[in-house]
Amino acid sequence: MRPITAPFPAARFRRARKSPALRALAQENTLSVNDLIWPVFVRDGTALSEPIASMPGVNRLSVDLVVKAAEEAAGLGIPVICLFPYTDAAHKTEDCAEAWNPDNLTNRAIRAIKAAVPEIAVMTDVALDPYSALGHDGLVRDGVILNDETLEALVKQALVQAESGADIIGPSDMMDGRIGALRSALEMAGHKDVVLMSYAAKYASAFYGPFRDAVGASGALKGDKKTYQMNPANSDEAMRLIERDLQEGADMVMVKPGMPYLDICRRAKDMFGAPTYAYQVSGEYAMIKGAALNGWIDGEKAMLESMMAFRRAGCDGVLTYFAPEVARALRRGLA
Repeated sequence: MRPITAPFPAARFRRARKSPALRALAQENTLSVNDLIWPVFVRDGTALSEPIASMPGVNRLSVDLVVKAAEEAAGLGIPVICLFPYTDAAHKTEDCAEAWNPDNLTNRAIRAIKAAVPEIAVMTDVALDPYSALGHDGLVRDGVILNDETLEALVKQALVQAESGADIIGPSDMMDGRIGALRSALEMAGHKDVVLMSYAAKYASAFYGPFRDAVGASGALKGDKKTYQMNPANSDEAMRLIERDLQEGADMVMVKPGMPYLDICRRAKDMFGAPTYAYQVSGEYAMIKGAALNGWIDGEKAMLESMMAFRRAGCDGVLTYFAPEVARALRRGLA
């Protein structure tokens, strides 16, 4: 479609910007609380809220306080809360067996949330890095991340999450073939209605640093993740990965990180039309929050502008640590 525009002065674009009413009438994209997924970090203990230095305003929460966070989310109208565990070093092993322990942090938190706030959807992470003594998303042998052997571990992890009550499972590992393996296993186990939101285009990014602090993976990581996460220089490859994951049974797809990859979001939505999400990752959050705390930018305006950028790029929703702040700002009519 090629827009037709009269020459100046017949066309004055400022006419439609003259007042708040006219700007609202001409606005192309909108932001709603229904577009938000809130990632939270869960840790052992009771009544514990532990600040994460590299993510100002974000805390690791014990399971009882994660339930309180879910209640807060439901009260604000946020539809989904996403869990990431801070696993004690004593439970991190090279075989990552804690990942499929039915009583690990994630599974206990799922059950507690579902018992207290059944109306909120719970999303989980499927990857081995929170449970790995080596900090990788897959099993490692002689310094090589094993693909096919990892799939078996991911299936076990996903099944216990589904059995615990997870509504959405988010495979973030970037192993080849994991969506097909997970979909098949979930179907066979009777979890036919569990949604798979694939981290289909997850890049080997410098923007994940604060997250690795949050889950305790920074010190454990040996080497990097470039053999399984995507090259930031590649765009066509992302489309191939998204197409494959949709063909293997993904219900929704995600691009990660978010703002540096809005072009990938737009291409994915235009090409496939599938439910498309972005993860505004820890580094993105920390940059906005840090600049705001230093008085260099208006943090609330920058936060809301970033949310609208995702919507403009075609995203149906965003995983963001700002979710409660965005929800409260929307209630005040700021977007």
